[in-house]
Amino acid sequence: MTTRLLGRCARLLGARCPRASSAGTRLPPALAPAEPAWVQCVRLRPQVRALCERRSLFKEEEIAQPPKRTELDELVEKASSPQEILQLWDDHSGSANQAAITLIQLVKLAVEKGESDRANLLEDHRFQDMVELVSSQVATVWNGTLVSVLRALSLLGVPSGAPVLRSLQTEALWRVRRFTYRQLAYLAEWGTSRGGPQAEALLNGVVKQLELRWTELADARTASLLMARAGHRYPSLMDKLEDKALELAEGFSAEDIRRVAMSLASQGRRSVPLMRALSYHIQQKPSAELKTPLLLDLAFAYGKLNFHQSQVFQRIASELLPRREELTPSDVTRCAKSFAYLKWLHLPLFESFVEHYLENEQNYRVPQLCNLLLSLARLNFQPSKADEFYSKVHAALEGALLGLEPYLQTDVVWSLCVLQQAKPQYLKNVLDPAFQRKLTDDKPSRTESYRLKLLHITATAQLEKLCPPETSSSPTSPVPAPSRESRPTPLQTSLHEALQSLVGGRVEAYRTGVDTVYGWTIDGELVVDAENKPIDLQALVAPHLPGGGGASPLPQGARRIAFLAGEFPNYSTRSKELLGRFAMQRRHLQLAGFLTVEVPYFEWLELKSDWQRVAYLKDKMGKVVAEEMAK
Repeated sequence: MTTRLLGRCARLLGARCPRASSAGTRLPPALAPAEPAWVQCVRLRPQVRALCERRSLFKEEEIAQPPKRTELDELVEKASSPQEILQLWDDHSGSANQAAITLIQLVKLAVEKGESDRANLLEDHRFQDMVELVSSQVATVWNGTLVSVLRALSLLGVPSGAPVLRSLQTEALWRVRRFTYRQLAYLAEWGTSRGGPQAEALLNGVVKQLELRWTELADARTASLLMARAGHRYPSLMDKLEDKALELAEGFSAEDIRRVAMSLASQGRRSVPLMRALSYHIQQKPSAELKTPLLLDLAFAYGKLNFHQSQVFQRIASELLPRREELTPSDVTRCAKSFAYLKWLHLPLFESFVEHYLENEQNYRVPQLCNLLLSLARLNFQPSKADEFYSKVHAALEGALLGLEPYLQTDVVWSLCVLQQAKPQYLKNVLDPAFQRKLTDDKPSRTESYRLKLLHITATAQLEKLCPPETSSSPTSPVPAPSRESRPTPLQTSLHEALQSLVGGRVEAYRTGVDTVYGWTIDGELVVDAENKPIDLQALVAPHLPGGGGASPLPQGARRIAFLAGEFPNYSTRSKELLGRFAMQRRHLQLAGFLTVEVPYFEWLELKSDWQRVAYLKDKMGKVVAEEMAK
């Protein structure tokens, strides 16, 4: 570095004194001043290329030129069958690079033509000649051709331990720094589907180069392919690819957007900026690019990531509505399930799904019907042709429900309870203790979830009188009441404080966080007299409590009031309608003798002071009591 700096200084000094460098005006040696030693050293040093100079250090003839096209190359491109290519090679032969190109074209035609007898093709002596030539002179094969022939031979079914593949992989590992970024991406895509230590070593080297040179990535398709094929194995690479995808999102095609969204969903990477960019650009695509499988994959990706973008969902629904005839039962159930996870109910689209089932019920398998029922129950959707629809559903489930896996059977019966379509024979089997003993899982969270569902099914049997008294008289017998371990939300906390102010601080006049025998939790409970004034409830009989409460009966004219905090997740995304689970909770509590006061988050958040909240609760209490009296 010091020598280079001195050389540049010397050139600058010479430029500032033009006469000193002129041959005509140079002083005689005797009269010229003595030069410093460092100037003499620099003058003897060969000229170096400045960093800013574009001129190459190599001579033009030293740069490798692409091989000239021969007659064989042209004939191979025009060939129409693998046998024709083999004959052309037998007639003309060529270099190792030409052999590799011929092999690539051979595999391409074999795949296009659906060549079934690939074993004979691999044993053909002409094919073996090309393979041996490539293996023995692999150093002369060009980079792009090397990557392509490696992928082509694997696609044709050449064994991973074959000498030619080992030779190609070793050469690729030696050249890994000389490949372009796109060639590295192709190698990474190939390596993720291969096995063996040699392929793994090549893949690790390729991924290391991809991470080091990620700023070279400038192709949208390459970015999407890398995210889909290699990103799941290398999180550090995926971080860089997400940044690049956000930069290149404008150039993504609809297929690229699908590929990126699916790769994010499969890895559970909820990249909000990238998903927003994808949502914007998918909105700009014409309908011709939005094929049905692509729309279904997008719905699945958004549902898996729980990423809400109403404009995208509306676009997907509007595109799918006129395509009902081309949808399969699997498409319908998959899309319905995705939107159910997103809590997004599009009434015309779900009506279309129900119509599809009515028209194609014979094509639906029982698991697909079960998934459709679970989606409808989650969104609390009741179709316009409910009688016709449920009559066919019951006919399909009549002989198949008992044969389902225990967890799925419990989910289906619970969903029918939500939709108010459960039949006694469905409940009877699920309420059998022998059946409930099958619901054991290593995950405590899953076991607790199904315990709650069993309590809800028991409450349905008892409160809606769907089973004989001896079957449903004891809702606590199947499973114990759930334990309340979660912390209250801010909405629940402020509701508890408002109830405390409403009763004047008397702890015996209200309850909060009440776990009932029905599997539901009441956020707040009051008992009011005939004048709507809270009274002490600790000593009163409480059939909804596991212990039964006190011994005193409910006074004449008194009413039980249950306050239910309506959190944001309790409602459908597009409306203020409760989801199926919470609609069933309200129905069960009303059948248990409660007057329910719903406290939705979108109303409660507008109340800024404690007295406003107390006045709000009093007003809601007065309305539900008046409605009860009007009945």
